[in-house]
Amino acid sequence: MTEIPGQHPPERRATAARPARSRAPRRLAGAAAGVVLASTLAACGGGGSGGVPTLTWYTNPDSGGQAELAARCTDAAEGRYRISTAVLPRDAAGQREQLVRRLAASDTSIDIMSLDPPFIPEFAAAGFLAEIPEDVAERVTEGVVQGAIEGATWDDELVAVPFWANTQVLWYRKSVAEAAGLDMEEPVTWEQIVQAAEEQGKLVGAQGARAESLTVWLNALIESAGGSIIEENAEDPADIELGLTSDAATRAAEVMNLVASSDAASPAFSTENEDASATGFESENGGFQVNYPFVYARALGAVEAGSLEASVPEDYGAAVYPRVDPDEPAAPPLGGISLGISAFSPDVDLALEAAECITSAENQAFYFVNDGNPASKAEVFDDPEVLESFPQAPVIRESLELAKPRPQTPYYSEVSGGIQRVYHPPASVDENTGEAAAELISAVLRGDQLL
Repeated sequence: MTEIPGQHPPERRATAARPARSRAPRRLAGAAAGVVLASTLAACGGGGSGGVPTLTWYTNPDSGGQAELAARCTDAAEGRYRISTAVLPRDAAGQREQLVRRLAASDTSIDIMSLDPPFIPEFAAAGFLAEIPEDVAERVTEGVVQGAIEGATWDDELVAVPFWANTQVLWYRKSVAEAAGLDMEEPVTWEQIVQAAEEQGKLVGAQGARAESLTVWLNALIESAGGSIIEENAEDPADIELGLTSDAATRAAEVMNLVASSDAASPAFSTENEDASATGFESENGGFQVNYPFVYARALGAVEAGSLEASVPEDYGAAVYPRVDPDEPAAPPLGGISLGISAFSPDVDLALEAAECITSAENQAFYFVNDGNPASKAEVFDDPEVLESFPQAPVIRESLELAKPRPQTPYYSEVSGGIQRVYHPPASVDENTGEAAAELISAVLRGDQLL
């Protein structure tokens, strides 16, 4: 799934392509609504129809922020181009499928794409993404958090423009941490939070469902232990070397089992997704959870709706992702969205210019505040409006600097599918799980077995 708003910088420069950030209300502006309407009428626009070139931006679903940015950058272009938006399916797999089918047919109606990080290597290796010139690459990565740059890179080349960068943080109830004697200003381990929760009859939330979120969790655990799910990439999928039997992967399996089989796990842990984790954390049994920044806005919304006491989010604290081992920094999950420029676009240069406008610091700050999706540019986290809306912004930025992407490979779907099959349910994971998963995934990559 695409990370929940709810996955993942050039300095501020005064140019025509970078509109000043508006203090707009949290509703889709009229201009953006016009762009959305235009997307249904001109999704096949492009520059070949004469007049002002229309760039079509295929977006993941959000609360209207990308359409607003399209309208802003259309205005900033001053007649050189306009941007229409076309919304992709809600789930990441559906987004990938629709784009792959069209790009495989060299569809020229796609100019810009909002891409989930795991799919970027596949699109780049297939030749679907236009080359990003060196000068553009320097501008769009200046001041960008390291995790977002890594997520937009394939084969040592920047192949997409970092837009927003998501990550999970460790949410904790201040009262629970205080009662346990935990100093949340210092790094904590999974063992520490499980022990603290069990002693007080509280929950530790993580995503144990058989879904993409399970791969996200396992990858973060392995990376935090100093390993990688893929140790060596190769052009021939049969030659890819997996790290699922490494010491780091074995340690990750221990932690996964510890959490899932503990008294701090919910009875429905094997079906728990991000929303379920947030619900448990809001309850009187809430203790700790790893989850995306959306949970804070969700709690405030529930207070406003009258379904949650104001004292609940007042008790929320945020810290960097738990460590697997005390002396090794955590590697939080990396999510978010990068902008891919279609290699088949008739207006690649204009699309690159539009991508720079969309990802300006001003526009990322607007998108962070209005849609809740963290920026990829570090400077945005110091924006007063961002800090007012997200007091946890400094922790999110620190997490993004430490974040690691999921396995970068053109065969990501096969790798993730194998992990989800073998590592589920998490309470059954043991020292043999990694070997079983490696055997299955390797057989799939060789073409000897189907998922």
